[in-house]
Amino acid sequence: MAGIMLRSTAFNDHDLLPGRFSREGGNLSPPLQWAEVPDSARELVLMVEDPDAGKTPFLHWLVTGIDPATGGTDEGAVPPGGREWPNDFGQTGWSGPHPPQGEEAHRYFFRLYALDQPLELPATPHASDVHRALGGQEIASGTTVGTFYR
Repeated sequence: MAGIMLRSTAFNDHDLLPGRFSREGGNLSPPLQWAEVPDSARELVLMVEDPDAGKTPFLHWLVTGIDPATGGTDEGAVPPGGREWPNDFGQTGWSGPHPPQGEEAHRYFFRLYALDQPLELPATPHASDVHRALGGQEIASGTTVGTFYR
């Protein structure tokens, strides 16, 4: 599978996310940039999850239908053409990091998938539903990771 370059101008891969992106510090989605999306892509899907939150990954942001011709999204913005879905806080759109006070830093995986057909999801998907729906139909993907603790 091909690789998509995914990065942020606000944090480096595996570095601490600035506080303004946390639920307590402004709850803004970070700016993201991507490149090397295959020409055959018809849709991009962005998923942000915290695998350190418990038994199953905690979904912080899910956006489908992103225009593959775009190269990124601004801070606090929905990616162009994208549809935001409910997250595991029960809110639609971005909900930033909010790990329990005093725990070690949690990791937040920002994953961008290129698909050659639209993704079909239930009305309120969890991270596992998204992974199941992807089911190997992604033609390329990219990942960057931010960390956060309180």
